[in-house]
Amino acid sequence: MKIPSLVAVAAAALVTLSACGSGSSSTTAQQPTGASRGGSGSALSIAQTSLGKVLVDSQGMTLYVLSADGMNQSTCSTQCLQFWPAAAPSHAGKLAAMSGRTTTPDGTAIATVDGHPVYTFSQDQKPGDVNGEGLNEFGGTWYAASPTGQPVTSAPSGASSSSSTGRGYGY
Repeated sequence: MKIPSLVAVAAAALVTLSACGSGSSSTTAQQPTGASRGGSGSALSIAQTSLGKVLVDSQGMTLYVLSADGMNQSTCSTQCLQFWPAAAPSHAGKLAAMSGRTTTPDGTAIATVDGHPVYTFSQDQKPGDVNGEGLNEFGGTWYAASPTGQPVTSAPSGASSSSSTGRGYGY
């Protein structure tokens, strides 16, 4: 297995992404009415992707749910969180679902939307990427989170999904 090399690639990607995060970028994210992006609190919002409208974090990165998670219960532990970082608890403005928080098995705080813990994916390089959609890893299947917090399980009519079969990373 090549897990150590994948960890190194994921770590390098996260360092690169964090270095790029301070600039402004154009995105299709729609700021919900009444939500604030300033200050120490970050806001969840909605963006248009190839899968349709999905939840995104304050950087415009797609948020995902894991089918193995329970209501307000994350099953993503330390190794999982290296590839699927926990979305920081925040406020959701006027989304169609309630936002909250819980913790992962290692105690990391994570945002929830309608009770579903939400994560980003280390292999998404820019806002609008949905590279984690449909991956079967860490005990379940990963899906982009819809504006209601439910999994997006298929692309809208006439759109193509960026996910493909057979691309699991072998964890």
